Amino acid sequence: MSRDEQLKLRWENVITILSEKFAGGEDLDLDGIIYLIGIQELGKIHESFKKDEKVNLMHIAICRLLEPYGYYEFEYFDNDGWPHYKAKEELPPLKAGEQTILMKEAIVNYFLEKELID
Repeated sequence: MSRDEQLKLRWENVITILSEKFAGGEDLDLDGIIYLIGIQELGKIHESFKKDEKVNLMHIAICRLLEPYGYYEFEYFDNDGWPHYKAKEELPPLKAGEQTILMKEAIVNYFLEKELID
């Protein structure tokens, strides 16, 4: 199986698992999955968040997802328990499709690491 086929199958598996658990079976989109990862990383699962906090949650998720690629590095948790990252390397210029593939690959790797999928 090619790398692209494996990524596609694993991505579909992630969507299925998360959509069943968090969206009543309706497929979550990429942003929805990133948001869920942000909540997971913050560790405040049963809270409601304001609009600006939701943006921050997505930022946390993106930093965490791209950390293994060397783009971000975890720095510290603030007094409210929010993780902070610093940029280590500027992201290369990517076309929209390339960005999507990178994020899907990073999400699949995240859930492999968390042993949600295999």
